[in-house]
Amino acid sequence: MKKADFGIGLFLIIAIIFLIVPMNSTLLDIFLALNISVAMVVLFNAMFSKEVLNMSAFPTILLFTTIFRISLNVSSTKLILTTGDPGNVVRTFGSFVAGNGNLVIGLIIFIILILVQFLVINKGSERVSEVTARFTLDAMPGKQMAIDADLNTGAINDVEAKRRREKIQEEAAFFGSMDGATKYVKGDAIAGLIITIINMAGGTIMGVMYLGQSAGEAFQHFAVLTIGDGLVSQIPSLMISLATGVLVTKVSKEADLGDLLVRQLFSIPKVLYMVGGSMIFLGVVTPLNVVLFSAYGIIFIISGRAIAAKLEVTEIENEVSLEEASANEIRKPENVVSLLQVDPIELEFGYGIIPLADANQGGDLLDRVVLIRRQIALELGCVVPMIRLRDNIQLNPNQYIIKIKGIQVSEGEILFDHYMAMNPGYVEEEITGIPTFEPSFHLPAIWITESQRERAESLGYTVVDPPSIIATHLTEVIRSHIHELLTRQDVQNLVNNIQEANQTLISELVPKLLNIGEIQKVLQNLLSEGISIRDLVSIFETLADYAPTTRDTDVLTEYARQSLKRAISGKYFPSGEMTSVVTLDPKVEQEIMNSVKQTEQGAYLSLDPGVTKEIIESVQAEVQKLEELGKNPIIITSPIVRMYFKRLTQDYFKDLIVVSYNEIDNNVELQSVGMVTV
Repeated sequence: MKKADFGIGLFLIIAIIFLIVPMNSTLLDIFLALNISVAMVVLFNAMFSKEVLNMSAFPTILLFTTIFRISLNVSSTKLILTTGDPGNVVRTFGSFVAGNGNLVIGLIIFIILILVQFLVINKGSERVSEVTARFTLDAMPGKQMAIDADLNTGAINDVEAKRRREKIQEEAAFFGSMDGATKYVKGDAIAGLIITIINMAGGTIMGVMYLGQSAGEAFQHFAVLTIGDGLVSQIPSLMISLATGVLVTKVSKEADLGDLLVRQLFSIPKVLYMVGGSMIFLGVVTPLNVVLFSAYGIIFIISGRAIAAKLEVTEIENEVSLEEASANEIRKPENVVSLLQVDPIELEFGYGIIPLADANQGGDLLDRVVLIRRQIALELGCVVPMIRLRDNIQLNPNQYIIKIKGIQVSEGEILFDHYMAMNPGYVEEEITGIPTFEPSFHLPAIWITESQRERAESLGYTVVDPPSIIATHLTEVIRSHIHELLTRQDVQNLVNNIQEANQTLISELVPKLLNIGEIQKVLQNLLSEGISIRDLVSIFETLADYAPTTRDTDVLTEYARQSLKRAISGKYFPSGEMTSVVTLDPKVEQEIMNSVKQTEQGAYLSLDPGVTKEIIESVQAEVQKLEELGKNPIIITSPIVRMYFKRLTQDYFKDLIVVSYNEIDNNVELQSVGMVTV
């Protein structure tokens, strides 16, 4: 058995035994002193504990101390009524109050003590415990929801959430127990008052009948002992009641009660100045003791000045500390590292464009940026990184630039309060304005005013406002560079997104067959040619099928494209329409295949420069035919040649679409209008 368990058990057994077995006066003195010391320990612990749960066993302590105190009260009553000598402690307490023989004063003081405990401290503690218990129980669902919200957002982990839930349950249990435990203190005060009356009446009768004393002598003798006994029991009871009140009214979790009271009462100098001035005024103007009140006033004023000086020093120290902290922060090598961080996408603009990005001035550019990210996600199945918008005073007022990974890739210029009008090709009537070029596709356009907008639209011009111009330009830049922005972490997030519903597929593919880096390269290859990766399951299924035979990411990309042929056909070949395309001469295909060199790092094309020139010239001629017909430049090749031909032409023809026969759906109707040959 633990020593603590043995001590608590002995404490309770002694209390029960002394309710039955008489004890001598010396033993009673020992346990009365113990009772007073335990009450002090409880009181000071309640005062200086930083939160109520530090004394979560207080209801049980309250019960134990009450039982022990009642047992001592019963034992002292026995000694008073039987021997008239309850020991040194009881006699001493009684003589302090009624030592001069004035029993009326002693009784009045004792009754006041009982009333203060019963009507003030006990009543208040009982009410506070009841209300606190009610509000604690009512607040439990809200606190639980707050913990769940923090857990879902990642602000806390499972361990912290469990700890907070347990704390809420402990608080509810504690205040619920305190609501009932305060009844012990209230009952103890009532019992003490009744025992005192019994002692006084019974002692007087015993003195007259058995000790041969007169009624006056008996009353005098036993009244002193009764008052002493009442004080010995009620003073510890008062301390326990005070501890109860302190504990249930404790609201701060930052400091103990002493620090809290001093800091909150004596921390504002002007309050002390006003109190000091008021005390001096009362001493001088009224008949009150001028020396006493003026002395108090001077003390308060001096204390206020001392606190003000201390606050000034503290404020200066805080300023110095902040400056030193700032200086140390600047000196830290990590700060240089933070400067190396590059935003994936930046849109910088001159001060003239600021109103378009300022919501307070009616600008909606920020909302359009959000829509751009949503549009790209729906169209290409890829999450666009956060787009940084910032003004740059080094730019022209109406100029803006777009950066990818800190490097400028495009720029444009707008006219505020103007509209851009573009001729779709069939409008013959011209309108006056400032000639310019549309920044996204470099088409000729005209800046027109608000008054010309309605007329331009009626004539058939396409009219767009400045925010739409910037948003469209930004969208096209992101589309063309989205493959560069796809990181390994982005790929991991995409994998995690479909893992729950496709556990078998993911466990087979990653990392047994392909690692995240290899999957990233396949997805980047698809995005670089504008192929959506929203259907990740189909892409991953294909990779899982072919990865056992090859880990060449270029070859795996071709297999993935073939599995997405319905999407590719829907993108480039409208249903129910004849699509004009250009094919590739089999001789050219054979020449390309003969020039492919295989290495450990992958395959590359080693084509004769003269042949390359002829192929490019032929492609140029055929693409021009399609553009004259108003068609997209599409070249159809065999599957094995497609990726090499695309790699050969991508530096010369940015918008050239190269599709293999295996990537075309069966119901697509094609019309060849030319052939690339040498």
